[in-house]
Amino acid sequence: MDEVFKALADPSRRRLLDSLNLRNGQRLGELCAGLDMTRQSVSKHLAVLEEANLVTTVRRGREKLHYLNAAPILAIADRWINQYDRRRAVALADLKQALESVPMSEPTTPTFVYTTFIKTTPERLWQALTDPAFTSRYWGVTFETDWRPGSAMVWNEGGSRTEDPAQVVLEAEPHRRLSYAWHTPTPEWGAAMGVAEETRAKLAAEKRSRVTFDIQPFGETVKLTVIHDEFPAGSTMHEMVSTGWPHLLSDLKTLLETGDTLPPVPAEAWQS
Repeated sequence: MDEVFKALADPSRRRLLDSLNLRNGQRLGELCAGLDMTRQSVSKHLAVLEEANLVTTVRRGREKLHYLNAAPILAIADRWINQYDRRRAVALADLKQALESVPMSEPTTPTFVYTTFIKTTPERLWQALTDPAFTSRYWGVTFETDWRPGSAMVWNEGGSRTEDPAQVVLEAEPHRRLSYAWHTPTPEWGAAMGVAEETRAKLAAEKRSRVTFDIQPFGETVKLTVIHDEFPAGSTMHEMVSTGWPHLLSDLKTLLETGDTLPPVPAEAWQS
């Protein structure tokens, strides 16, 4: 955690994080325009923030977009806030709201981006993302598919079986990259997961989103970047996954590194 505290100690870097907190997914030029710093200074500060895993970059064509990454902040919460008897659920909810939400005035569609480092291999991580024996342990979900681009996916979750022609594998490069369309919020899924019908109806009315897992070897670890995007502005699904993904990915990391899993999150917490 030393590199995180070092990165946060500089006021200019905190201003960059504040800027991304207000509007995530900015290009370098946009960050420079909003702050009284030269392009070179901003680039150097961003490099420090990336090294500390506080900022994640995503390539979109020729553009390089910068996203605030909550993983190190959540790790600090686990390490320090719990030491002073703060309720974990409350702490994570507050951090999620502060670091991952997109203001309603945001002109671009919201995107969830999260990067974590796991002490495992690309092959083992790929297995954890695709093998029902793994996914059922940390996610409670299993998939029926051959993991080929264009292939249909059946989601099994909470005793509910969700099938839809639009649920397909989008990209599949074993041990490197996986992308697929998000599941359909059917009435059966809502009932099985305890999602209120009013909320489920909002989810069903939204454009379908997608999730992408980018896997990169990083020394003795693997760098996993999760990008969940293609949400409409003001998306209810975006709010829900922004709450759920951090715990789910922490559970994945814990399972791969220790063989155990974290305590489950109550269903109502995913809807907060």
